Amino acid sequence: MDQLTEVYTLPRLRAAKWLLHAGPDIPRAIRVALVGSLFGTLPIFAGGVLNTILVAWVLTRRHPTIAFHVWLALEIAVCFVRLVVLVLARRRARERRATFTDLYVLLAPMWGATVGYGALVSVLSGDWVAATLSFLSAAAMVGGICFRNFGAPRLVAVMIFLSLGPCCVGALLSGEPTLWVTCLQIPFYLFAMSAAAYRLNGMLVTTMKAEQENDRRARYDELTGLLNRAGLFRALRSRVPGKRYQNDESALLYLDLDGFKAINDDHGHEIGDTLLALVAKRLRLVSGEGALVARLGGDEFVIVTPPEADPPALADRLVRELSKPFMANDGMALGIGVSIGIAKFSDDDRELDGVLRDADNALYEAKRAGKNRWVAAERWFKAARPSGIRPAARTA
Repeated sequence: MDQLTEVYTLPRLRAAKWLLHAGPDIPRAIRVALVGSLFGTLPIFAGGVLNTILVAWVLTRRHPTIAFHVWLALEIAVCFVRLVVLVLARRRARERRATFTDLYVLLAPMWGATVGYGALVSVLSGDWVAATLSFLSAAAMVGGICFRNFGAPRLVAVMIFLSLGPCCVGALLSGEPTLWVTCLQIPFYLFAMSAAAYRLNGMLVTTMKAEQENDRRARYDELTGLLNRAGLFRALRSRVPGKRYQNDESALLYLDLDGFKAINDDHGHEIGDTLLALVAKRLRLVSGEGALVARLGGDEFVIVTPPEADPPALADRLVRELSKPFMANDGMALGIGVSIGIAKFSDDDRELDGVLRDADNALYEAKRAGKNRWVAAERWFKAARPSGIRPAARTA
């Protein structure tokens, strides 16, 4: 994930969760993205705010009664608070801090209710100019509501109901039979726009799932489920925003399986693939939480340790654990070993390519020394051990 991406928090209140429900089995990353879509499209938001406040102000000037003054005050208050929450939430999202999602979501129906209240008091005033202008304003908002919030179709339906529903009530109370046709038009309009929001939401979720799957395939090895090379680079870049890697305490272990080629040649690629998958599972278990485990290709793997880890101790355990037999599906016991090169991220070499190169050189020394052992890169070894001690091959 790009470190400049805005990330919005999911709602916590039951009402907000219900309003933002986008369907069953929606992955968390997609739900976060859908929430983020509600905070976008500022031109539509600004246009809606200016329109409703302007209409309320004009009609309040025309009818300076308590009902109209209440409408204007509510419009200004709700729109102002929504704008402040929106600006603060966008800023906090860029900083990866908690956003005011619950408040922002619940303010949206309140705004729809103020629009509906204005239409109601306008038609009850008996002024058909005011009624026409308020009805037109409420209807004009529906398109913006739908296309700005279709990431949450339930929210769209509730906002349209609250903004247009009072028009039906006002039409029935107006005493003008001609307006009763509104009671047929508005439910149809509500159904049509809500259906459009659900359809657009479905298309958006489908697209997001496809993009998520493509992104997963680009970052993960299909056979083992581990990170691939590109995924490893990306994971390291995103560990801490603004820094290449977490800090100078992380180490990289470069692993190459001993004896894998013979098993692959003797028993076939299917058994070889099964073995690689079993190795990946054991690597995850041994490496522990916080480590990045990747398959670079063939029988080569990489582990980037968290700062608190002890790389030599981990290498000892890996040599020991990977030397234990692996059981294939048919009960066949498969025995291999592992050679490991260790290198460390440092101020002199913070690029992954450089650390990989150091670890690869150390891995070559482990292979040359007899395999099934680990060797630390000389530069890291000098920094980690007393001066004068040379790196040496180490077996578990």
